[in-house]
Amino acid sequence: MPFYYGWAILAVGAMSTYCATGNAQLLIGGVQNFIFEDTQWSRNTVALGVSIGTWSSGITTPFIGRLADRYGPRGMMPLAAFIVGLSFFYIANSNAAWQFCMAIIIGRTISQPVLVGVVPRTAAVNFFQRRRNLALGIATMARPFGASIHIQIFALISLSRSWRNAYQVQALLSLIMILPMLLIMRRRPSDLGLPMADNEVLPDKAQFSPKSHTKKSEVKTRHALNENLNWSTGEAILTPAFWLIIIAESLSVLTSGTINFQVVPLLKSSGVPLATATLALSISSFLGSFGNPIYGFISDKLSPKPLTIGVLTLSCTTLLMFLIMPIDQFGFITVIVYGTVSGGLNIMGSMMMAHYFGKGSFGSITGLMGVFQISALGLGPTFGTLLYTVTKSYSSIFLFGAISYVMALICVSSIKNPNIEKRTINE
Repeated sequence: MPFYYGWAILAVGAMSTYCATGNAQLLIGGVQNFIFEDTQWSRNTVALGVSIGTWSSGITTPFIGRLADRYGPRGMMPLAAFIVGLSFFYIANSNAAWQFCMAIIIGRTISQPVLVGVVPRTAAVNFFQRRRNLALGIATMARPFGASIHIQIFALISLSRSWRNAYQVQALLSLIMILPMLLIMRRRPSDLGLPMADNEVLPDKAQFSPKSHTKKSEVKTRHALNENLNWSTGEAILTPAFWLIIIAESLSVLTSGTINFQVVPLLKSSGVPLATATLALSISSFLGSFGNPIYGFISDKLSPKPLTIGVLTLSCTTLLMFLIMPIDQFGFITVIVYGTVSGGLNIMGSMMMAHYFGKGSFGSITGLMGVFQISALGLGPTFGTLLYTVTKSYSSIFLFGAISYVMALICVSSIKNPNIEKRTINE
């Protein structure tokens, strides 16, 4: 082949993720006003339906992760695309809020782990080593990048025709992607008789002896050994690093899920036209999506931990802009700046898990992380709506987000390498 097959895996995985954006929280948050103005459905009911769909996907994620480790994406992703396509058709023809919510719940339960999360990310990790974080970043970029484009497509179709027609187009795209998934997706290079072309030689475990290394070289060797060891899920969950990553990731996801679902109503309530408010969220998501591969590229050169600390600090700082600057004057640019800076945070947890625990059980480990991650994501829309209902102010939402980022920053700063010496001896 003129190029490494792993890039084809990333391309099809990205297109599959794009096809699942119709039930993404970011997209629904951006186009919800078109739906509410047409149907007069309760905003709280729809937000609850989105949250339940996200929580349901969190329940299935650990099992999907194990299946991804064992069988790969080739059979799972086409079936998921078919089910999700049917759910989009049902959404387009729903006449009551409960019908819309039921289809969203089914679609998100299937699409989040299989088309967006653990399955395509596990495939990316299995096909890449030296550029693994870059591959993870590209795989994760597809969701916010696709949503940023889809928000505008949905808005245009909704303005010219109806939001129902937009979901019909989404359904057709999902069904079209079934064939490429069947033809291209594989579990790992060995399924095709291919070597891992971007691999690099890592230090052998026998080379590690704390007595024969300087402190600086020992640190480098410890990082390299983490890359070369494959921890089981049972071993990983016994380490403090695993739980600190989960807590930090959950807090970050909860904050982004809460903020992104509320920015369009916030701008609209401040006098910003709906089309302009939707455009702000779209640009925010578009620019933020590039953070995933950029942060992934940097993590391949350095380590995910210091990068995560830096990004969390910047995200917290930009979030405080919502509390300082007048929303009617600077809300548009503030939304864009926040989304651009924080857009790559959603991949940091997976990068750190792969860095500390290897790729042998990556699907199972990140699948378990997904229970907490997706539960936090699902809580975002409902929690943000409830917080605004109680306080009658959007400021409380942004204050909560800033506090969450500070707590996540403390957790990441506390992460230390798992006990490599003990792990190596046990092997």
